[in-house]
Amino acid sequence: MSLTDKFANLKVAQDLSTEELALRDQWVTLSNRIEENLTQLNDSLRTKTYIVGLKPSEADIAVFEHVFPLAQKWTSVEDLAKYRHIIRWIDLIQNQLGVENKLKIDYSVELPREVKEKKKDAKDSKDEQKSTTKEQPKEQPKKGKPTDEASLAAAKAAKEAKKAAKAKAKAEADAAKAAAAGPDPSMVDFRVGFIEKAIKHPDADALYVSTIHMGDEEGPRTVCSGLVKYYPLEAMQQRYVVVIANLKPVTMRGIKSSAMVLCASEGDTVEFINPPEGAKAGDKVFFEGFDGTPEKQLNPKKKIFEQVQPNFSTNDKLEVIYKQEGKPDARLVTKDGKVCKAASLVGATVR
Repeated sequence: MSLTDKFANLKVAQDLSTEELALRDQWVTLSNRIEENLTQLNDSLRTKTYIVGLKPSEADIAVFEHVFPLAQKWTSVEDLAKYRHIIRWIDLIQNQLGVENKLKIDYSVELPREVKEKKKDAKDSKDEQKSTTKEQPKEQPKKGKPTDEASLAAAKAAKEAKKAAKAKAKAEADAAKAAAAGPDPSMVDFRVGFIEKAIKHPDADALYVSTIHMGDEEGPRTVCSGLVKYYPLEAMQQRYVVVIANLKPVTMRGIKSSAMVLCASEGDTVEFINPPEGAKAGDKVFFEGFDGTPEKQLNPKKKIFEQVQPNFSTNDKLEVIYKQEGKPDARLVTKDGKVCKAASLVGATVR
């Protein structure tokens, strides 16, 4: 089995914290130039079993693969003393991997005692600071700020991960809040549509089959509408309408219908909801105060449209409105604030 296969079979840590993940990714990057970072690696392993966390991670695998050939050249007592913590770590990893040509480590070699920098007490530090103030450069690194490459990158990655986690949490909280409040009309994808051509349905006397451009990159959609009783065929050609674009497509007498034309109705009268002058196919339309991101496709089981549609109506100015209990009516408008209207029906049902 090759060393690469052994790496693949080694179970690595999956439960790292955000900071540990950032440090792991940093060491994976540094592994490609590990020779420049041997001292830093040795210092890091001084008090740790693995590079990151309490189990081997991708960092251990990546660094081992690059540092193992270098360690085979460390034969002098000086090198063994300088990289003693790396050598101890290599011995652990190579045994876990079951490497055939292991690094031979002679633990009988007497190494010089490792000298650790003694921490100074507050009085000594204060006296030393006074004696060296004049010799210190004007600009010093800020206390607590990382300065080496690995620490800077790890701190940056941790900061970005924290920011992303915060944004995700906010989005989930907003979604939960919206779900608790129930459906609202921002979930419905209202758009301006342009009927390029309409024909009678070949197998349904009450239906028109229209080709409607509504801003999709894929091109116009096919829409079936039960308007034969209310509009002559010539009135269905080359006109702007308002459509609902995120209903689940349905097949009507063999023809798939991928949207719905919005109309006002009262008694036996049905008429189109007209977008404002100057509107173009694909323009977003929304009720004031509900300019959110619509669902990609409304789930029929959740009956979102069925819950909000009963509040659609027209006022005495023929404006399409969304009625809200205890709040002012919200008008159906385009981005520039122009209102969608019915032609003549006041207090009509809109659907």
